[in-house]
Amino acid sequence: MNLIPDVALADNTSQRLPCVVILDGSSSMAEGGAIEALNEGLRLLESDLKADDVARQRVRILVLRIGAPNDVQVVTDWVDAIDFEAPEIEANGTTPLGLAVHRALDEIEAEKERYRDNGIPYNRPWLFILTDGEPTDLGWERAAAECCAAEEAGRVSVFGVGVGDAGLDKLARFSTRQPLRLKGLAFREFFLWLSRSARVGSQAAPSDAIQMAAPSDWAVVPGRG
Repeated sequence: MNLIPDVALADNTSQRLPCVVILDGSSSMAEGGAIEALNEGLRLLESDLKADDVARQRVRILVLRIGAPNDVQVVTDWVDAIDFEAPEIEANGTTPLGLAVHRALDEIEAEKERYRDNGIPYNRPWLFILTDGEPTDLGWERAAAECCAAEEAGRVSVFGVGVGDAGLDKLARFSTRQPLRLKGLAFREFFLWLSRSARVGSQAAPSDAIQMAAPSDWAVVPGRG
């Protein structure tokens, strides 16, 4: 369900925690059941957020898919968690990660402007990047530098997650923090962690630093394989 953003914000003036999720929908995600596990995880994200009375009103979600046919596709436009419907991600095409990150940063700034126009306080936005490959678009390095600069300036918090054999060295260039690698196909555990983190974050004051739970259920711990 995609609501007109300004109408949704006028009807619900609660503080917001904006969250953008970039999902790899390239052809390689069709292998080994990855895309099916990803979609199952998205459905869990929907149900878990909606089960929390505060998060369902305050968490705002935007989902971008990278791959064909549109390179960067908005599969879920900005929506409050109460109205979020898990999209069905398909696997085809390449991995234009730079284009997706640039689009995500633009969307975040536009969303913050809508908050200001409607007098709505907000927490620092979150940007999650999930990919099983490496950027395929020219000039992705500029987008990576832009993303790091935005994070260093306090405009966004960026979290990179590598799936399978994803190249973490390149993914690391999009954030000031090191990316983590997903344990196998632990998408359900990842999205449950994201939801539970958002539940806590949605109750934090805009000036507070949000403490994320340890990602032990879904991430490979460096040095332990």
